[in-house]
Amino acid sequence: MLEQTNLLLTYVRARLGLRNEEGQALVEYALIISLVALLAVGGLTFAGGRVSEMFSAIGSKLNIAP
Repeated sequence: MLEQTNLLLTYVRARLGLRNEEGQALVEYALIISLVALLAVGGLTFAGGRVSEMFSAIGSKLNIAP
């Protein structure tokens, strides 16, 4: 994973023409933030459905007529 990230950073630097290291940190931070945001959205989307299913199952088991 780390090797792929380094390859991606090298590609972005080459495409943007970043020869010096002044703007390099900004691009790296932007890539990291976008990756974290994508993982958060994906995780919440996946977990949201599962949590809803769990609460529905628990609710249907507790809904016993006296």
